[in-house]
Amino acid sequence: MLTLNDILPQARKEKRAVGAFNVANLETLLSVFKAAEQENSPVIIQVYQRLFNDERAGLIAAMTSRLAANSRIPVVLHLDHGASLEQIRKAIDLGYTSVMIDGSQLPFAENIALTTQAAAIARQAGVSIEAEIGHVPFGDGAIELSTAAEAAEFVERTGVDALAISIGTAHGFYKKEPMLDIQRAAEIGDAISIPLVLHGGTGVPDGQLKKAIACGVAKINIATELQSMFLRGVAAELAKNGEKFMPLDLYFKPVEEKIREYVRSKIRAFA
Repeated sequence: MLTLNDILPQARKEKRAVGAFNVANLETLLSVFKAAEQENSPVIIQVYQRLFNDERAGLIAAMTSRLAANSRIPVVLHLDHGASLEQIRKAIDLGYTSVMIDGSQLPFAENIALTTQAAAIARQAGVSIEAEIGHVPFGDGAIELSTAAEAAEFVERTGVDALAISIGTAHGFYKKEPMLDIQRAAEIGDAISIPLVLHGGTGVPDGQLKKAIACGVAKINIATELQSMFLRGVAAELAKNGEKFMPLDLYFKPVEEKIREYVRSKIRAFA
């Protein structure tokens, strides 16, 4: 498996982005992986930090490693929204090739201090590190937009490999169509040379995403839609089959197919 440094700088140079898809179970992982293989595209498999509280993060790491070993596509295994240095170390011990430390809710100076420590741990282990400035909220929370000056100072002082910026997205579903601040993205892209990251990619129109990619965004996170598609798909199969018995692998097959086609569409949109 590879790190963000192996795929994102070239993606930014070519004005394209790599999809980073959050997975929490085998079915979603297989769907994302097969979609990337069918598109012959690099892929970032992300695992949210909550899953590190039990065995799920380790099991997903083992499954991803097995899939990557038998595939020709570039694969990165990434800790999403790491909450502490302890989680960074745990992810590295489990075989994750990339980590994120999220100090975006801290005061700017404290975010720099935490990220600097996390970056040192990552560099020593040979994994890549992402951090975040500004704040991408969940749902209707307040959005704190990033600035070019902050981005330049943050990158210079921390040495991170990729930077998540806040330009108008949010985690979760939107009640109305989001409007990205493309001018702000362009200013940040001009101020720093490392790949930019866009969180909250679910529901953002492809046209806006393409404009953000042109400004230096090289990693786009998709989580909410994958989880929602899985749940909606299972509910639909329950409604269709009722009490009828069906082996689980066959039961999940149409759900996996729908997720796979969605992921393929996003990979093509980011290219």
